[in-house]
Amino acid sequence: MTAYRGADSKREEFRKYLEKAGVLDALTKVLVGLYEEPEKPNNALDFLKQHLGASGPDTADVEALKLEVTELRQKCEQLEEQNQEYRAKLQQYEPSQGEEQAPDS
Repeated sequence: MTAYRGADSKREEFRKYLEKAGVLDALTKVLVGLYEEPEKPNNALDFLKQHLGASGPDTADVEALKLEVTELRQKCEQLEEQNQEYRAKLQQYEPSQGEEQAPDS
């Protein structure tokens, strides 16, 4: 019987923790929203994730960010190529380290 009270005490402590953190309110709001949906979604778990914010950013945001990453990668490649070209040109005008210029006498 003591083990039961210990487990019950832990459950109550955990419930208070969830309530204090606002988890119970958030879950209740999302579940009420699901209940009030006129047409229930095919995947209730996805509905919960979407409305709790666990699914991450909106698809439109993700697509925009993917496009931006692709554009920035292309820009980076262009700049790397340009950098290589400038380094090659610079090497033409700089004496190599092994060849020091003789002083004018």
